[in-house]
Amino acid sequence: MVIGMQWIIFIGVAIVSWLVQMNLQRKFKKYSKVGLSNGMTGRDIALKMLHDNGIYDVTVTHTPGHLTDHYNPANKTVNLSEGVYNSTSVMAAAVAAHECGHAVQHAQAYAPLTLRSRLVPVVTFASQWMTWLLLAGILLFNVFPQLLLAGIILFATTTLFSFVTLPVEINASKRALVWLNRSGITNSYNHSAAEDALRSAAYTYVVAALGSLATLVYYVMIFLGRRE
Repeated sequence: MVIGMQWIIFIGVAIVSWLVQMNLQRKFKKYSKVGLSNGMTGRDIALKMLHDNGIYDVTVTHTPGHLTDHYNPANKTVNLSEGVYNSTSVMAAAVAAHECGHAVQHAQAYAPLTLRSRLVPVVTFASQWMTWLLLAGILLFNVFPQLLLAGIILFATTTLFSFVTLPVEINASKRALVWLNRSGITNSYNHSAAEDALRSAAYTYVVAALGSLATLVYYVMIFLGRRE
């Protein structure tokens, strides 16, 4: 029964995650064909947003892959993927502005971003050990129940990280959309496309957080159930 419930949770989360990812891929492809009237590339837009916010110590660079865009607070770099860096599409504008939104958060010491950065080493450690502790804890529960509890605590840190990530990502998108509209990068014809693209990206973080929470609750139920 326990194993069956576990597979139902995992399969359900996997299916929803796949659907959300497919939707994001579809939106990326669709809005990558919608051009900007000013002909600015993703790199151009990133630099302009940074400078408009008084940020001159962040480097905009190119990173390989698809949808691999990210901001690295450790070395202050906005890393744009192949489909964004040189693209003049509204999708590229939205993604570049979103990543610069994180740079603005960093410059302004946005509290959720600061908390997420502090959690990174903890989550890195937890990710290395929690799977083994959870497995060993379930198998050896009658002998050493503390193993499962330790695994649950480590897993809880990754769940916390997922939920802390939500306001960070949503806020970065809001900053991006406000700036895109105010600076005239987007207009009445294509701003809704930028909004839709970033909304679709946000769904991936929501699904990840809820999936992590559901799995955490599952392991807690196992622990409490076996103690009775």
